[in-house]
This record gives sequence, structure tokens and C-alpha cells, in this order.
Amino acid sequence: MTAGDATPTQEIVAPPAHWEGDVLLRDGRTAHIRPIRPEDDEILVEFYSRVSDESKYYRFFSPMPVLSERDVRRFTHVDHVDRVALIVILQEKMIAVGRYDAVGDGEAEVAFLVEDGHQGRGIAQLLLEHLAQAGRERGIERFTAEVLPDNTRMIQTFRDAGYRVASGYHDGVITLEFPIDPTDTAIGVMRDREHAAEAASIHRFFHPKSVAIIGASRRQDTIGQVLVRNLVMADFTGRVYVVNPSAPAVSGLPAYRNVNDIPDDVDVAVVAVPADAVTDVVLDCANKGVHGLIVISSGFAETGEEGRRRQRHLAGLCRSYGLRLIGPNCLGAINTDPTVQVNASLSSVMPNRGRAGFFCQSGALGSAILEKVKNRGLGISTFVSAGNRADVSGNDLLQYWEEDDATEVVMMYLESIGNPRKFSRIARRVSKRKPIVAVRSGRTTQGVPMGHAVRRIGAPQAAVDAMFRQAGVIQVDTLDDMFDVAQLLAHQPLPRGRRVAIVGNSDALGLLAADAASAVGLVVNRSVALGADATAEDFEDALDDAIDDPDVDSVIAVYIPPLDVSGEEVANVLAAVGEQSDKPLVSSFLGAEGIPELLRVPDVAGSSAGRGSVPSYPAVEAAVRALARVVDYAVWLKNPDGKVAEAEDVDVRAARRLVNGILSDPAVVAADREVELDQDQVTRLLAAYGIELWPTLQVRDVDDAVAAGETLGWNVVLKSTLPSVRERPDQVHVWRNIDDEAEMREAWDDLCRLVDPATGRFVVQRNAPTGVPIAVRSFEDPLFGPVVSFGISGPVIELLQDWSYRIPPLGEHEVSAMIREVKSAPLLFGYRGAEAVDVAAIEDLITRVAELQNDLPQVSSLELSLVLAGVDGARVLTATARVAAVKDPRPDSFVRRMPDLITTIPD
Repeated sequence: MTAGDATPTQEIVAPPAHWEGDVLLRDGRTAHIRPIRPEDDEILVEFYSRVSDESKYYRFFSPMPVLSERDVRRFTHVDHVDRVALIVILQEKMIAVGRYDAVGDGEAEVAFLVEDGHQGRGIAQLLLEHLAQAGRERGIERFTAEVLPDNTRMIQTFRDAGYRVASGYHDGVITLEFPIDPTDTAIGVMRDREHAAEAASIHRFFHPKSVAIIGASRRQDTIGQVLVRNLVMADFTGRVYVVNPSAPAVSGLPAYRNVNDIPDDVDVAVVAVPADAVTDVVLDCANKGVHGLIVISSGFAETGEEGRRRQRHLAGLCRSYGLRLIGPNCLGAINTDPTVQVNASLSSVMPNRGRAGFFCQSGALGSAILEKVKNRGLGISTFVSAGNRADVSGNDLLQYWEEDDATEVVMMYLESIGNPRKFSRIARRVSKRKPIVAVRSGRTTQGVPMGHAVRRIGAPQAAVDAMFRQAGVIQVDTLDDMFDVAQLLAHQPLPRGRRVAIVGNSDALGLLAADAASAVGLVVNRSVALGADATAEDFEDALDDAIDDPDVDSVIAVYIPPLDVSGEEVANVLAAVGEQSDKPLVSSFLGAEGIPELLRVPDVAGSSAGRGSVPSYPAVEAAVRALARVVDYAVWLKNPDGKVAEAEDVDVRAARRLVNGILSDPAVVAADREVELDQDQVTRLLAAYGIELWPTLQVRDVDDAVAAGETLGWNVVLKSTLPSVRERPDQVHVWRNIDDEAEMREAWDDLCRLVDPATGRFVVQRNAPTGVPIAVRSFEDPLFGPVVSFGISGPVIELLQDWSYRIPPLGEHEVSAMIREVKSAPLLFGYRGAEAVDVAAIEDLITRVAELQNDLPQVSSLELSLVLAGVDGARVLTATARVAAVKDPRPDSFVRRMPDLITTIPD
């Protein structure tokens, strides 16, 4: 028996709500993790009865066939502070338990017990992650574990967790000890496991050996009939089963009354029954051992509040029984792999085999999108329409596509983002290997479709756009733009730079192409006008010369055929050159769109345009715009993340003690609200991160002001800190260069005529050296987590919203880019003969603010509203900060868990 099994004496404290959640196991199935409860005595006893004698011996080091009443009470009654126990639930049964017991001095002993039938599914690793996070929140710094030497699986669990493990051997027992700080290695291990589990959960949808259509119908033009027809007509290589309780057969296939009547295994069930019958289908499928559901049925969150509750119940039921869910209210899923050929969707269009994976949230738009894909000759590898996106999301598909050899380009039509911080992290990793092209609807309004159970993004649009750029995602405005870019990425090599050549037989179109290229940042280094009577040989010579030119990175070909000329010979030239070129070639050929037959290079399978096919655009502006987006992506790839920007002389513990001390004040706890820090607290918070706040003395009357001037040694400033004034360095509400008592009294009288001293909050500061006024801000967004922004201060720039944004942690080059991408950046670099400011000092300041916001989610907002950037440093003159208790962990925290199910959508 381990030391932590002592009888508890402490009062039971309610555990935090975020300790409970759904998790994804190694094999892609789901389960539920939560703190143990006193009423769990029965399921604990049942669980223990199913555990083998060997596993019991490994846990307790002695035969312990049954649990006594005292044991049961000891294990189910914990205080959730010094004694924490988490259990894993699947299909209403306990399948694992993990616990830690504090033994003093920041140390706790940890142990696990997993039902034998569920061992090898990564459950112990999940419990260790969640217990470590709970321990960190309760002040635990390290775990110890006593393990028998032949319990190799558990020893490996601790070693594989990524922690620095130290072990000792005594009395036949191995003692493992490891700190539970989330090191880079431990976080990397966790995210690798997350990636593998999420990819595995999607793989079965795309590679099923059997599919059951539940709700299959004999009546024409019904959803159930369409699903059967589409699956059969696609030449699905697996087994098709139909479920219809009132018909002996559907479309020539024998019908089963219930999915449980099917004699063989079922991997995926496509559900097309009324919404109120879907719950029974879930239970039947869980009993059958189905891996996942594609719920085509509508009548869920898109219908209103009652539908949202029904959808939440559906998603929760699926997760509790280990099922993954696509939908509801979705179009379905498609895989064009000839070894699978599955069309488990309502779309009668089976796209050609291609290189692009496509994720779409809108079921209504799905069919139109697939039709457009086919018409353009683009082709896809796999397709998912997630509908209301109650469970499977774009993040899951990105995890799958990252390892899918058949997918080289990712296309995403996003109507909402449930976890943008996780999306940013995954997309950044995927983008390094495969380009992601995304359309995001609701960019201006930040609106969320009614059926999507996600929270609205509080961050401004510019911050969301910055997140996409930071992750390397090619964000476009329309679906047509997305296809324009995707077809270029799928069929042409990436450009090496921004230099382009234009070759064409129309002077007018050549000029349009040159103007369009300059407008989007491309550099026209070569322009060849061949004339209206140019032959195919002329085109071939000009294209070869342009491609061989070392000062050219991409080529734009423009061809408008003369009357009564088909252009086939020129098309053959373009196709041949495009196949052999190591530089991208785009065209405006006959005003065609997509990959015209004349410009295609046969694929290996002969079913779609192959690598080297030349994409064509109906307008040269569209061709140039697509090329420019691909160039930006290629430039992003050439700028490695580099190491995370970190500041020196940072005292995180001091900052945490300060913030936690403020938030633990009984008055603050009772009020349960955001707290604005006073000047002393702001000074101490910034000082912990090496940021010096310019000395500021608050004054109540003119005598205080005189005393403050004497304390600071004169050459001071008198000003008001009212919000309407403190951000206006251009205003007359600031009196500078005050050198003695007489000047201070005169300045006081003048300022009192403009601002009431009773409400104006007057302060005295030392006069700062001149500089360019800048501002650095950060805040905690409920979905993004930390967000940092930078801009030049001033009313005109505020009106123009000339701000740059980033999501911490920041790479060193991202800090530099933040400063240079604002339109007013020339003010910092010697505009109109002025001296350039100390940009390195600004970069250091942004780095420190980003690190502070990333480390302290309790800081709801931080604003350095007036910083003077001069030639020899940056002085922070004005700063404010607000803190609030963290009710939910960041959406991409140090434990793996699935997104919470939301009943209602906040305004």
C-alpha cells in the first residue's frame, strides 16, 4: 500500500469545472475524464472487479482481490487539494483511475490503475497529463511513483511523458521522481500524441471497410435513397449495408431492421433519420462497435435553442460512448482514392482524383463547391462537409492531412473557428509541409452561423487576420480566389521570389498584367510583347528565354487567339513548357478558367490534371492575384520561425505572486470582477518583466505638485491621467519643462482651467527625452488566449486603426515584423530627415509584454499607452493593467482535451 492511501482528514473542496472534459484516446475513440466523486463507490467496485489480479498486484504490491468498504471510501472521498483522483468513463463505466497524494514540500505520489481491456490506448498518459496540470494548480512541483521492476508498461509511461525522470531502487521497488513543469519536451510529447490520436480518429472515416446507411429509403428523391445511390455509384470498394426497419431491400441491397442485425463489423454509419430518432441510433451504433457517425439529419442547432440542446446531447452521447461525429446537418465525406472510392455524402458529384483536401462547414454550399471543383478540373483527395461541426472540426482534418501522402494542398471554407489558438498552432506546423488556402466568412462582422456551437471571437478582425498570416495560412476573400490559388499550388512549383516575366500576344493585356503585378507587390523584370500574329514557336522561344532568365522567378503567359485560330498549338507549347519548368507558369488562355483540357498534363492515373498542368484564368488580374498569394506563402516558408523571443531578467514567480495576491483578496473574490491595478501594482508587475515605468507621483493639490517636483529634481511634467487625456500626447493638457515652484503653480492654475482637479487625477513626472510616441497593448481573449498589438500613438493613427497584432509566443522575426508592418512605421526610421529611433529597444519592449501576457492569463489587459521611443531607448510614461480570475484554462493548454460542448451561443 502506498503512503498516499492514508485516511483523509481535510474538508472536501469542490474541484474546478475544467478538470472535467472529453478526451481522445490513442486509437481515435473518445472517453470522459473527471474528478472522482463520493457517489462513485458502485462503479469503482465494478471497475475493480474487472481488473486482473496481475494489474491489482502491480498497483498495490500485494494480492488485493477486492476492495473493502473502508478502501472504497478512502478512494472515493478526496479533498481535491492534497488528494486528487481522476477517473476515465466510457459507456457509463469506469475504465481507469489515477490519483496523486501530497507528501509535503511540493511533492506528491502518483499512481494509476487501468482496466486490462483498455490498456495500450494511452489512458495512463492522459491521466498523468491531467493530474500534472491539477498538481500545478495546487502548488505541486514534482511527482514520485513507486513501481515494481517488471511493470515495464507503467515505467515506460513515465519515461515517455517527456519529463526528466530520476529513478532509484530500494527493497525491490523502483522509485521514479520527476518535476511536472511543462517543459518543451513534455509539451512536444503531448502534442505528438494529440496529433496521432486526432489523425487516427479521422482516418477511419476516409478508409472504412464497411459503411451502413441508417435511414435508407426505397422512395426516389429522398435523402436515404440519394445516400445509397451515391455510395454505390461511386464504386465503393468496401461493404455497403442499409438499415430500414420496414423494407426487405433497398436498391437491390438486403435491408436490416437495426444496425445490430448486420452480421459483420461496421466502421462508419451514415445517419439520415429524423432528429428525434438520432439518439437511439447512437446507442445502437455504440453497441455495435461503430467507429464514427456521419449525421446528415437536420433539426439541430440551426433551428434554435431547442435544437442547440438536442445537438449538445447528441455530441455528448457520442463522446460518452467513444464515437466521433461528423455533422449534424452536414453533406458528408468523400475519398477519391481508387482503393476506397467512398462517397458518403449527398453530393451526386464524385470529384476527380486530385491533390487537394477540402474542409467545408456549410452543407448547403458543399454540393456547389464540389461542382465548381469538378468544372475547374482541380480534383480533390478527400472532402468533408462538417455542417454544424458539433464534434469533428477543421483542426481534426488538418491533423489527418498533415500525414496524408495523397494530399498536397489544403482548402478550407470556414464559417467559424472553435479553437483559433489550436488552429494557429496546427496550421503553422502543417503549412511548413503543405499550403493551406482558407476562406473565412463573417470576417467583417465576426458573426457565427446559428448552427455552430462556438463562442464569438472577441479579438478584432485584424488580430484574426494576423493569426492566419502568422500560421502561414493563405487567406483569400472568395471561393473563386481559393480555387485560383489552389490550382496553382496543386499543379505548379513554388516561386523563388517576387520577380515575374510577362509573355503575351496582346500589348493591352500585357500592360494590365504589369499594372496588376505592381499593385500586389510583384516586380516585373521582363515583358515580351510578341504581337497578334505570334506563332507557337514564337511563344515557345519567349517562354524558354523567360524561364532561363536568372532574374525571373515566375512567368505569366497571356494568349488571345486571332480570328479563326483554335490556339491548340500554343496550348501544346504551354503544357510542354509548364511540365518541364522549375518555375511557376500561369496563363490567361482564351479567357478559360481552371485547368482547361488543352493545358493539362496527364496524371499518373490519367483522371485529372497532373503536376505541371498550366492553370488558366479568365482575367489576367485573377492570375496575378493568385500568383502574388503563392509568392507570399513562398516568402513565409523562407523565414523560419527561429527561436522564441525571450527577454532577460524576468521574474515570473514574482509576477504570479503579485497577481494571485490581488485576486485572492476576499473583496475581489466576493465581487468576482475584473480589477484595475493601482500605479504601484502596475509598476511592480512591469518590473518583474524588466520594464521600467517612468517615475510618476500622483498629486491632489498644488502643494503636492510642488513637493513632487522637488522630489524628482525638477525639469518635470504636470498632466492629467484621465483616459480621454492620457492617450493624447498632442494635447495642451500637458505642461512640460517645469523647473521651479513658481512655474509649477502657474502650470497648475492653467491645467485646472481645463480639467477639474477633483476628477482629473493629476500626476507629476520627470521630463522624458523626446521621441516618437508609440503604444504596446496586450489582452487575454477567451478563444485566442494572449494577443499583443503595436502602433504609433496619436489620434489620427487611432482613427485609422494602424495596429499590428500577433499571438504569443512570438518568434524573433515576428517581433521585428510587428514594428515594420504598420503604415506609420517610417516615423521610426528617420522619416523626412529625423533621427531613427532605437528600434531594438522597441523590439525588447514588445518581447517583454508578449512574454508577460503569455505567462499570466490572469492579466485581462495591459496597455502601455504612451511610450516615447527615442534614439537611445524607449521610456514607458503611461501604463494601465487589469486582472481577473481565470475561470477556464486557455483553449490550448498543457493537457489534451476536446472542446467543451456549448448549449447556448453568447452574443
